[in-house]
Amino acid sequence: MAAAAAKNVILIDGSYLEGGGQILRNATALSCLLSQPIRVNNIRAGRSTPGLRPQHLSGIELVRDLCGGKLEGGKVSSTEICFTPGAIQGGNFLADTHTAGSICLLMQVSIPCLLFSPGPAQLTLKGGTNAEFAPQIDYTTMVFRPIAERMGVKYTCDIKRRGYYPKGGGEVRITTSPVAMVSPIDLMDRGQITNVTGRAWVAGSLPVKLAHLASKAATALIKREFPDVPVDIEAVQEPRHAAFGNGNGIVIMAETSTGCRLGGSALGKRGVQAEEVGRKAAQMLVKNMQHGGCVDEYLQDQLILFMALAKGKSSVRSGPITLHTKTAIFIAETLTKAKFTVTPEGDPETGTNIIECEGIGLENRHG
Repeated sequence: MAAAAAKNVILIDGSYLEGGGQILRNATALSCLLSQPIRVNNIRAGRSTPGLRPQHLSGIELVRDLCGGKLEGGKVSSTEICFTPGAIQGGNFLADTHTAGSICLLMQVSIPCLLFSPGPAQLTLKGGTNAEFAPQIDYTTMVFRPIAERMGVKYTCDIKRRGYYPKGGGEVRITTSPVAMVSPIDLMDRGQITNVTGRAWVAGSLPVKLAHLASKAATALIKREFPDVPVDIEAVQEPRHAAFGNGNGIVIMAETSTGCRLGGSALGKRGVQAEEVGRKAAQMLVKNMQHGGCVDEYLQDQLILFMALAKGKSSVRSGPITLHTKTAIFIAETLTKAKFTVTPEGDPETGTNIIECEGIGLENRHG
């Protein structure tokens, strides 16, 4: 670590606020984009298993590979890393968690970097497509990607094979195209909720009946709270060739008249009835439909990094501010000159909040 310390390295406390892998992902991505060396210590200090886990390490190594950077302390269980970025390149890259670690979190750390590459890039990402403590791949395609496209973020997502806990085995191909810069976003008018769609799924040896039960339970709960909103949640059995292992879950989305998208999801577990899985996802969605914001709690924090990079002012009306969002804002302000303001509208713990940011207008030097 001593050699890297001689450079203008920004020190980040990995135990601050949310204190998990999100600090690593956002800090490493911004380090790469801004050509700013960083040192992160106290990594996941408050977790039951502190330090880097395989999924965190594979994400950092992916960013290292796509910019030809230097990573010190990059091993499982390490509580401190030093990352010195190089120049972002296009091309083909591979990241494999070798576990059920989330492919979606690999996407979160790498896609912002590749937007500023000199040319197209293809990522082959291996791990879990539908993992706990992370967005499901269906959420990323149904909710995140259409909203990110408003900011100029364009990529294709080809799900080659789904993989589940505990073995993973999923594979997703991502193709990105570079941008000149990221556009600001205005998500202030929620409009009216027009419909709810979704996907309840089973894979492996689990019977498709579980998907139907989850879909029916979710639909009933949503219709009880929003009787006039059409609900269509399909129940599917994943093809044998397109999934590795057993799994079940549900992802649902509410669309609004102004193009906002709000999500809810849940994964099945041994001993948990399929109806309960459906109700859990529906409760999450209904909560997001009721608070009146334009984004759910997951999209809320995923937009922060892009708002910081954008050229111009972004404004987002959200529900209650999450710890992940506070952490994302802290990292963005630490590593960029972007300034965020959060203005409560009523009770900040239950009502809506306005998140505003004057972005730094990062330009693609290859553009």
